[in-house]
Amino acid sequence: MVRALHKQCSPYATTSPSSSSGQPAPKRQRIQHSPSQSQCTTVSIPSSPAQHQPQQDVAAEQSPSHQKTLDAFLADVRTQFEAPLDRDRLLSFSQQIQTECRERLAESDISMLPSYQHTLPTGEERGDFLALDVGGSTLRVALIRLDGKGRDGDDGGSDDGMEIRRTRKFDINEKIRKLQGEAFFDWMAARIEEMLLEHGHIPVDGVTPTSPLPMGLAWSFPVEQTSPRSGKLLAMGKGFCATHGVEGQDLSELIMRACTRRGLPVEMRAIVNDGAATLLAQTYRDPTTRMSLILGTGTNACVFLPVHALGAEKFGTRPESWFAAATHVLVNTELSMLGREALPTTGWDDDLNAQHRLPDFQPLEYLTTGRYLGEIVRLILLDAIANAGLFAGRIPSGLDEAYTLDTRNLAAFEADSSAAGLEKAAAAFLEAHPIADAASTPATSTAASSPSTADWRFVRSITRLVTHRAAAYLATALHALWRIRTQSEDDFQQSIDAHADNESHISVACHGTIAEQYPGYRDRCQRYLDDLCGAAPGTVTLAVAPESSIFGAAVAVGCMEGREG
Repeated sequence: MVRALHKQCSPYATTSPSSSSGQPAPKRQRIQHSPSQSQCTTVSIPSSPAQHQPQQDVAAEQSPSHQKTLDAFLADVRTQFEAPLDRDRLLSFSQQIQTECRERLAESDISMLPSYQHTLPTGEERGDFLALDVGGSTLRVALIRLDGKGRDGDDGGSDDGMEIRRTRKFDINEKIRKLQGEAFFDWMAARIEEMLLEHGHIPVDGVTPTSPLPMGLAWSFPVEQTSPRSGKLLAMGKGFCATHGVEGQDLSELIMRACTRRGLPVEMRAIVNDGAATLLAQTYRDPTTRMSLILGTGTNACVFLPVHALGAEKFGTRPESWFAAATHVLVNTELSMLGREALPTTGWDDDLNAQHRLPDFQPLEYLTTGRYLGEIVRLILLDAIANAGLFAGRIPSGLDEAYTLDTRNLAAFEADSSAAGLEKAAAAFLEAHPIADAASTPATSTAASSPSTADWRFVRSITRLVTHRAAAYLATALHALWRIRTQSEDDFQQSIDAHADNESHISVACHGTIAEQYPGYRDRCQRYLDDLCGAAPGTVTLAVAPESSIFGAAVAVGCMEGREG
């Protein structure tokens, strides 16, 4: 098993995978390195002591028979992962991604998709709204109050003009995923009713069967939007069967019919995706917000662009009144699909891509997100076990199975660089992937029974190399979107003979487990972004947007109410 994997993912491999069609894959940059090559110059990114990568952290306790081999292996991995991170190279990658963005803005039907949302909140929107957030594993239902003080919060927290008055979260398990057609939406309506009735009645001003509670939906699945409050239901993926027999029907009507069957006094007023919801929620707090980033299991971004930045055919059939009112529009970038030909990869990345169910479909996601960081590290560790004596050549239980190395295990190695932190991370690793006869911690290990401290330092070094590159590549993609937005906004201002606002500062609203919780990831991404922007730190700020999906669904309704009121 290990030898077969090594043929594909060794750092010395030179073959490239083919596309799923059987034809050669589009050209992509590949990092190639031999032991005789000198180290490449890399950009220096400041780090805190806890994030510091020791350049020689393996040799101290590695057994003599493997010392040089494991050190050489790590040096080669370091070169492959750090070589592309020179500032000039990252700027070159950004230029290529900008070109790709412009092409997709002109004509792609799967990315750079304009929503119907053409205004941003002022922070003065008020009212009580029912918010729904439907994701891959949970349904969240909340009663949200906006008090019109979105710009007055002192700490930028969840109490700055937005209040969750009541909320419930429901697991979407395999049984629920298998519900077909209207049965799924009946389940949703039952959960809405359950939340509204729980803990007694909370008065909502003006809500009657003839004047229903306005409802907003953050929908984390494909939908072909036909108005701010409606859209055609498309295949959901992720094991969901809800589209069976109703695909192509109006999502809003499916939910409303289910609610009507239960006599619920609600009315769908807005549908947004999770990226748009995040941007809207943070803009309610911070008027400089113009982009959002979803970074968890996967990634996506939303950006507020002038309408003229997109090809006319991208808008489909919309009423003239929409075009008369809209100068800008929220754009779902499908960021994960970018970077195929711009971002260099290693043999391990190519192995992951070749074995993926959808090779080449989401290249940026495969290099940067929670689902794939652990898999890249896993492939490197298997190679090191087979060829450099890591863990004395023994494969930890389950590690030879794809996607078994959880990103939470990686986070444990990065959270604490102390000896105690390393022991804790090693213990968590061994709990998930035990090694026969291995002691539970490095402190009680022997050369014959357990991985050494040097082995665990090697794992930590590999983890940091993979996540540092991920942060740099993601920052590069965000820099490309920032440049697209800046140039498009300048063109728009010139077209109306207005003074161009250079927007000396914009915020990027960040949401997702990796963006919010992974140790050091967002900070590294911010430092690379500062370096790429070439201006004072803070030109583009990555700002955590707490509770953004559920708040954003409510804010979207608030924006609609304001326009129509």
